[in-house]
Amino acid sequence: WCKEVGFDVIQLLPLNDSGHDTSPYSAHSAMALHPIYVSLPYKQDDSQRVQYHQVLKDKELLLRRHFKENRSSANPAFMKQEWLDGYARYKVLKDLNNQLPWWEWKNIPKTLPEEELEYHKFVQYLCYEQFGEVKKAADEAGIMLKGDIPILINRDSADVWQHPELFDLSYSAGAPPDYYAQEGQNWGFPIYRWDVLEKRGYSWWKERLQLAEKLYHIYRLDHIVGFFRIWAIPEGKKATEGFFIPENRDEWIPQGEKILRMMIESCSMQAIGEDLGDIPPDVRTCMSRLGIPGTKVMRWEKNWHTDQSFIKPDQYPPLSMTTVSTHDSEPLEMWWDNAPAEAEAFCKAIDIPYTPLLTPKTRRAVLKASHTSASSYHINLLQEYLDVFTELTWPDPEDDRINIPGLVLDRNWTYRFRPTLQEIISHPGLKELMLQLTSSPK
Repeated sequence: WCKEVGFDVIQLLPLNDSGHDTSPYSAHSAMALHPIYVSLPYKQDDSQRVQYHQVLKDKELLLRRHFKENRSSANPAFMKQEWLDGYARYKVLKDLNNQLPWWEWKNIPKTLPEEELEYHKFVQYLCYEQFGEVKKAADEAGIMLKGDIPILINRDSADVWQHPELFDLSYSAGAPPDYYAQEGQNWGFPIYRWDVLEKRGYSWWKERLQLAEKLYHIYRLDHIVGFFRIWAIPEGKKATEGFFIPENRDEWIPQGEKILRMMIESCSMQAIGEDLGDIPPDVRTCMSRLGIPGTKVMRWEKNWHTDQSFIKPDQYPPLSMTTVSTHDSEPLEMWWDNAPAEAEAFCKAIDIPYTPLLTPKTRRAVLKASHTSASSYHINLLQEYLDVFTELTWPDPEDDRINIPGLVLDRNWTYRFRPTLQEIISHPGLKELMLQLTSSPK
């Protein structure tokens, strides 16, 4: 369908195994994929939001049955990977300890049930085998898959359990106080010991990227400024009591550049940096030097240090990616309704008439402006296209939102498109819109 409508990139959120946690950024493994995404025979589900825990439970029952009948079909070389062995042991011990985090495990037998270890490896074989077919189909169609590599990893993960020396568990990573979060943010993830990683030739990061390379052509480099300096919060302290590591500002650029060079050289994927928020200017200069595009969310692209006017999309640097919204922001319609003065100024910047109500015509014009910016990449959330058509979208724009950062809510990360995939690809109006957006400039 993407090929038919002239689109050539499909971007995904992280697909790593996050267990029962619905957040894809809270993974139990930097290498393993989430079994919840294994494709099974199609079954219609009419619920508005993804019934995450029920889906996981149902799929596990079917996967265990499939394993019993097909366990000998797995590729022996895949099953012998070192990371997979550690991940399987972590999963079995987590099951034996009622899903408690590894630092609370009391039941640690000397030998683990062989069949259980093999089951978790087999499921990963299925995940990688299926995604390999997706990558092959994408290659044949000339479509690039863009993955997402979260910078951090859950403290309760196979990686931290196996390699605690690579992480500093006395700190949690987060963000300092800003306009949007006056108390700062504490993400609860450990920070890296970059000196130890460097002594080991960054082997953990290289393996992570080389596994991802089997699945993706491009990757979103999450929180790219965190490779230069990370907001570290001492254990038991508030986010406001954190500080940047390295503390010496002169070390930020050399550290970040060294790490990013290693990442560029260790895989063939193109990185696109998530550089949103208050980013030191020399970080963006370094990204440019390394050929890493930054991210331009149109409503946030302003002359912040002068008159706060919107920057016209044709003035964005070519080494960038333009988008209308992100999984962490409110969808376009919510922003339009909540900030009418901003929306009016935005319309002026992109040379379209302002309408207080976000009409289908205005939506089309905003999408066209996003696709005709000076950026090399133009990638939007699929719902921003679906929202042009009332029959393809939820009546309440709040239901188009994927995540509200800083809040733990049942609704986060359970977003589901209103139409089925079949309805999306057979909708003539949507097809016409997509073709129009990728045709000649406005």
